[in-house]
Amino acid sequence: MAANITITEERPVPRRSRPGRRRSIRSRVFDVVQAYGVLLGLLALLVVMFAPFAIIAINAVKTPTDLAANGPLSLPQNPTMDNIVTFWNAVDFGGALRNSFVISLLVAVFATILSLLNAFALGIGNVRGAVWLLVFFMLANILPNEAIVYPLYYMAKFFGLYNTQLAVVIIFTVIQSAFGTYFIASVMRAFPREILDAARVDGCGKVQLLVRVVVPIMSPSLAVLMVFAFIWTWNEFYLPMVFLISNSQYTVPVAVAVTQGQHMMNESQVAASALLGVLPCVLFFLLFQRTLTRGITAGSYR
Repeated sequence: MAANITITEERPVPRRSRPGRRRSIRSRVFDVVQAYGVLLGLLALLVVMFAPFAIIAINAVKTPTDLAANGPLSLPQNPTMDNIVTFWNAVDFGGALRNSFVISLLVAVFATILSLLNAFALGIGNVRGAVWLLVFFMLANILPNEAIVYPLYYMAKFFGLYNTQLAVVIIFTVIQSAFGTYFIASVMRAFPREILDAARVDGCGKVQLLVRVVVPIMSPSLAVLMVFAFIWTWNEFYLPMVFLISNSQYTVPVAVAVTQGQHMMNESQVAASALLGVLPCVLFFLLFQRTLTRGITAGSYR
C-alpha cells in the first residue's frame, strides 16, 4: 500500500527590520546633529567674544579723521601705527609691562606655594577645625578690595612699603592664596589615601610626602592655580592704583587709566591704549590654554 507523501514548498521568510538597529541609526544621527549644533554654538560664542577685540584692533590703526568720517565698524582706509607709538611713549608702556609682569609672576609663584602649604595641612594633615578654616578662607576671598584698602594703606605706611611693588606683591599673595587654599584643599580631599599610606610605610616624612608624592600628582591643579593667579593679578586695578603712585611703578591697568585722565586723547589713541592693555593678557591665556585644559580635566585621582 503506497503511502501518501505530501511535499510542502518552503517559502522564504521575509526579514523584519530590527527595532534596535533603527534606534541605533537614529541615535547616531542625533549624536551627529547634536555635535554639529554644539560646534556651531561654540563658533557663534567665539565670534561674540572676539568681536570687541577685533573692533578695538581696527580702530587702533585708524587715523582720527578716518574714524570720524567712517565710524568705528568700517575697515581702516590708511592703517597707521602712530596711535600705538604715541601711547607707548606717553606712558612708558614698556616699564608698565615690566612692572605688571614682575608683580604678577611673583604673586603667582608665592600664592601657589602658600596655598599648597595651607591646603596640605588642611586637606591631608590632621588639623582640628579644618572645615571651619576652609570656610574662613572662602569668606576672606569674597571680601571686596574697598573693605580692606583702609587698614592695608596704614600698614604699608607704618612698615615703609607704600609706593613699592613689594607691598602689592605681599597683599595680592595673601588675597590669591585665600582662594588657592580653598581650591587646592578641596582637590586634596579626593587624593588617594592608599598612596599616602604606602608612602608613610616606606618611611616618608611630611616634607618628603609633600615634595615627592603630592606635588607631582597635583601638578596640573597647581599649574591652573598659578595661571589664574597671574591673570587675576595682571588685571587688578584698584589696589595698585592706591599703593603705586609714582609713574615708574605703574602697572598696565593703572597706566592706561591714569594716562587717559592726564592727557587729551582722541578715540583712536583710546582704542590703542585698550588694545595694548588687553593684548598681553590674551596672549598669556592663549599660551597656557593647554595647561588650563589639562588641569581642569584632571578631575578625580581615583
